[in-house]
Amino acid sequence: MSARKLAMLGYRLLLLAFFGVVIADVWVDLGYPHWWNFALLVPAFVLVLAANRRPRTPQGRPEQREPVEVEAPVTGRWSALNSPASRTPSHGTHAYGQTYAIDVVAEPEPGRRPGFRALWPLARRSTAYPAYGAPLLAVADGTVVRAEDRQRDHLSRSSLPGLLYLMFAEATVREIAGVRRIVGNHLVLDLGDGTHALYAHLKRGSLAVAEGEKVRAGQVVARCGNSGNSSEPHVHFQLMDGPDPVTARGIPFRWRGISVPANGEVFEAPAPASHSA
Repeated sequence: MSARKLAMLGYRLLLLAFFGVVIADVWVDLGYPHWWNFALLVPAFVLVLAANRRPRTPQGRPEQREPVEVEAPVTGRWSALNSPASRTPSHGTHAYGQTYAIDVVAEPEPGRRPGFRALWPLARRSTAYPAYGAPLLAVADGTVVRAEDRQRDHLSRSSLPGLLYLMFAEATVREIAGVRRIVGNHLVLDLGDGTHALYAHLKRGSLAVAEGEKVRAGQVVARCGNSGNSSEPHVHFQLMDGPDPVTARGIPFRWRGISVPANGEVFEAPAPASHSA
């Protein structure tokens, strides 16, 4: 087991110990001030910061890589969220190979995608979103090295109470449970030359490929869903330098003919010649 994986395991165990101690302290007098319970969080966050520190050159500068050009994983009209074109790391962390990750949501026409609401409705079914069930395409020729689609698609977290629940309760539980519960149903393609593509939050039962299978660019490999740590049906896509998000580092990408759309930017992705439904 690599040092990074051990560090992330230690981080999860310390988080679990913290919640265990807090719960025990509610029922039993542990004989020390309550705020001491939070001491467990210090080594936990030291571990996660150390494990996900960005690689540096011998001169001490952050390591830079040239973007890898691939096809877009979707077709049609979409808009970008949490884009590396707007900030890096795009999701606020280098963890799980997310440095250059991007989220995209379907925008087939104005007003079609339900917007955020302060209080009501608290949540919506995944079928209310145009991204749900949209085909996802292989961005290059490659080999399937990871594939999972048994986790359920949950309701959206598209209200203020739902978002707070996702951020402060559900996300923490998923963090303790491990990367599978964060990315939900997912697919990892080995594109060669040390580059791997991760598709996260896939629709349950939608995988069209299996581990070990060869795929061609433009081939339908799965469908967009709302599994894992997700607020609504969307596509989370990233390139990384290994098949395991726990130990992998993010790799910058560029979609052929589109580049990298910035936050809020609407883009049109054409269907490739090899696309099949």
